[in-house]
Amino acid sequence: MIARVIVDISAGDVDRVFDYVSIDGTERGSRVSVPFGNRSIEGYVIEMSETTDVPPEKLKTIQSVIDDRPIISEEFLRLCDYMTEHFHLRKIDVFRLFLPSKMRGGRIKSLEKNVIEISSEYKNEDPALFIKKSAYSQAEVFEFVREAGSVEQSYLNANFSAAAVRNLLTRGVFVSHKETVMRTPYSNIVQRDNTVVLTDEQRSAVDMILSGDKPTLLFGVTGSGKTEVYLNAIETTLKSGKTAIMLVPEISLTPQVMRVFRSRFGDEVALLHSGLSDGERFDEWRRLLTGGAHVAVGARSAIFAPLENVGLIVIDEEHDTSYASESNPRYITRDVAMFRARYNGARLVMGSATPAVESFYRAQQGEYALARLPNRVNKREMPAIEVVNMCNEVMYGNSGMFSAKLVTALDECLKAGNQAILFLNRRGYSSYVMCRKCGYVAKCEDCDVSLVYHKDENILKCHYCQRRYANLDLCPNCKSPHIKQGFMGTERIVENVSALFPSARIIRMDNDTTRTKDAHLKLLGDFAAGNADILVGTQMVAKGHDFANVTLVGIIDADMSLHFSDFRAVERTFQLITQVAGRAGRESKAGRVVLQTYTPNHYVYRFATAYDYEGFYDKEINLLRATRFPPFSEILRMLITCENEDIALDATKYAIDEMRKISAEYENDFIYLNAMRSPKKRIQTKYRMQLLMRVKPSDEIRRRVYEVADEVAVKFPQTICFTEINPNDLS
Repeated sequence: MIARVIVDISAGDVDRVFDYVSIDGTERGSRVSVPFGNRSIEGYVIEMSETTDVPPEKLKTIQSVIDDRPIISEEFLRLCDYMTEHFHLRKIDVFRLFLPSKMRGGRIKSLEKNVIEISSEYKNEDPALFIKKSAYSQAEVFEFVREAGSVEQSYLNANFSAAAVRNLLTRGVFVSHKETVMRTPYSNIVQRDNTVVLTDEQRSAVDMILSGDKPTLLFGVTGSGKTEVYLNAIETTLKSGKTAIMLVPEISLTPQVMRVFRSRFGDEVALLHSGLSDGERFDEWRRLLTGGAHVAVGARSAIFAPLENVGLIVIDEEHDTSYASESNPRYITRDVAMFRARYNGARLVMGSATPAVESFYRAQQGEYALARLPNRVNKREMPAIEVVNMCNEVMYGNSGMFSAKLVTALDECLKAGNQAILFLNRRGYSSYVMCRKCGYVAKCEDCDVSLVYHKDENILKCHYCQRRYANLDLCPNCKSPHIKQGFMGTERIVENVSALFPSARIIRMDNDTTRTKDAHLKLLGDFAAGNADILVGTQMVAKGHDFANVTLVGIIDADMSLHFSDFRAVERTFQLITQVAGRAGRESKAGRVVLQTYTPNHYVYRFATAYDYEGFYDKEINLLRATRFPPFSEILRMLITCENEDIALDATKYAIDEMRKISAEYENDFIYLNAMRSPKKRIQTKYRMQLLMRVKPSDEIRRRVYEVADEVAVKFPQTICFTEINPNDLS
C-alpha cells in the first residue's frame, strides 16, 4: 500500500502530497516519521492508495507510526480540505491547529510516575512478622500505604524515610509500577448539585436551540442568564450521548467559565487554551481524544477539540474580534464552527448582548433562528449611563483624565464599601513620547509604529515586535529635554487613581500584568474576594465577568475606538460600552456607569445609553446597505510584505495589474479595488503593501484572488503574500 503524506514543513514548495510505502499500522490520519531528503521528519497520512505515479526506485518507506491510533479524524481531514480552500491556507498549517504544538517532535509526552503498593503476598499479613520492632520508619510507612492503597513514590520519599521505602521495595514487601498522571488545570474545583430553575425566557431559548435546524443567535442583555442557557443545552446534549464545545473570547474568562462548568459537569469537562502549561494542554487534549472528557471549554483554538459525535457548539460573545485569527494560519472561528456543526448534525448557538451587525442581519433574514433574553435574571434595571462632556471639563479648568462626576462617583462608591471598574482600552503609561521642540516621535527601528512608554519598567516598548528601548531623557534629534508623553494608558490610570484615593487597593489587568500562567485567575480571584477596591483594565475586563459588589463602572475614553479608519468602528464602540457597562449592578446592588467623551453628540452614545441595540442596528444596517459594506459585500485583502521595499512595490504592481484584469471580467461584482501602502508601513523589518477589494460574495472571485496571491509568491519569492476575508484590522 502507498501512504500519501503531508510533511511537517510550512513552506510553499513542499505544500503537497508525497508518496511513501506504508508499514504495518499505517492508516489514514496517522502521524508518521518519514525520510525526507537527508533527515527524518514527521508527517500526516491523508490517504491510502493501491497505486502511485512515483517510479519504484524513488519510493521511500515510512520509518515508523508515531502514535497508537490515528490522531487526525476523518472529520478533521475533511475540515483541512475546507479550510485550505476557503481561507487559502497550507495543509500543514491547518494540521498544526489540530494538536498541541509541543506534541510535534515529541517535545511533550504523557507524565508517568512510580506508584507503590503492598504486594499481594504481604497485604493481609501481620507486619510484625516481617518488620522488626525497632524499625519504626518501616512500620510507619507500611501502615500509611496499607491505608492509602497506593501512593506515589515521590510522596513517600518526601514525607517518610526514603531508606525505609527502599528496604521494603528490595525485600518485595512493596511493589512499584508506572502510572500515567493527568496534569489537570483547576483540579481543585469539584462537582456540585447546583441546578438552577430556568425562567420562562431561558426555557424557551433552550428549546429553540435544541429543536431548530438552523444556527441560533441568542440575543440577551448582560446578566440575562445566557450561561445557564448554555449549561442546560449542554446537559441535554450529554444525556443524548453526544459531546459539546464551549468557546469564550478571552483567556481571562476561562477560569470563571471553567469553575461554572466543572462544578456542573465534573471531569466531563476539559480546558483548551494557550495559557495552560504544555503538559496540561497535552493531557486535556488527550482526554478529549480518548473519550475521557466530553465537553471542551476554551478560547478560539478549542474549536479544534478532538471530540467525536459533537452535538452542540456554543460561541459566547460571538461579536468579539478575537474569534478571527489575525496571524498565520488565518481563519474565522464561526466558519469552522459552521463546518463542524454541519458535519456532525450538531446545533450551533452564538450568544451576545451586542451581536455583530452581520449576525443580526442573518437572523433578520431567517438564516439564523433568533432567541431573545430581554431581561436580567435578577429583574434589576440595567445600570444608568451618565455621559460626561470632557470638553466642558477642560473649559472649567479640569485638564485631568477624570471628570469631576467620575471622581465623586468613585468617592461615594469606596465610602459605601463597594467596588469599581475603570476601563481604558490602552495598556502602558503613555502611547507615545514626543519632543515638544522639534516634533520627534520615538519609533521602533524595525516597525513603523510609535513606542509605548511603560513606567513600571521605565522603558519604551514596541507592541508589535516586542523590542525594548531605553527611555528618553533628551531628544535624540535636537537634544532638547522637553519630552512630552502622549495618550494615557492603564499604568497612568492606576497612578492617578492612587494619588486621588491613597487608601484604595487597586488591581491592574492588561496584557502586561497577565503574561504569567494563571495570572488572570489570581487577579480576578483577588478582586472577587474583595481584596481590591478598584479594577483598572483593558477590554479583558469588559465582558463576561460577574462581580456582585461592583456598583460603578468608569469608561475613561469612550471615543478611543470610535475614530479608527474602519467601517466597524462605531459598532465596536457600541459593543464595548454596552459590555463594560453590564459589569455594574449585576446582583442586589444598583449599578452606575460614568462615560467620558469628547464627542457626546455622536449617535452611538444615544443608543448606548438607552441600551437600544435594535435602534442602533437599524441605523447601522441602513448605512452599510447604502455604502455596500459587509454584509452586503465581502472585503478581501491581499497583504504583501518584504524586507526590500522595491521588491514589495514591484510585487504589488504585478498583483494589482492581474486583479484589474479579473475585475474587468466581473465588473458587476467588483465594488472597489485599489492598491496602497498598509497604514502600518513596516513591521518587524518588513515593508507592507496591500490590495483591498470589496466584492459581491463569490467563491469563484475568491478563488481567482487566491490564484493571483500564489502567482505573486512564485514570481517574487522574497515576499510573503497572504489573503484575508473580512479582516478585523486593515492597518
